[in-house]
Amino acid sequence: MIKNLVINTLSIFAVSYILTGIEIDTLTTALIVAVIMAVLNVTLKPLLVIITIPLTIITFGLFLLVVNVLVLYAADYLIDGLHIAGFWWALAFSLLVSLVNSILMGSEKS
Repeated sequence: MIKNLVINTLSIFAVSYILTGIEIDTLTTALIVAVIMAVLNVTLKPLLVIITIPLTIITFGLFLLVVNVLVLYAADYLIDGLHIAGFWWALAFSLLVSLVNSILMGSEKS
């Protein structure tokens, strides 16, 4: 679990460095973002998924990307050192962090 948290923290920090629309002040803030996102993904995200089932079905699952952005905006609201410039930056951030995490965790298992 700690390895996953470290990988997620590094992914968040690296992707925020690449994307100009996402600002994370320090590596410590990236760690806080990783922890808060883990908590929100366990608590808030399932609730949002259940509430938006009709939209998710109509959009063939693409609305789940919007749910991910909403969870990221919730983290932005809770964390002072995280700043998101807009919806598209949040969407790109979400997708890139997932991609980097997949690559890093995939290479870890080999």
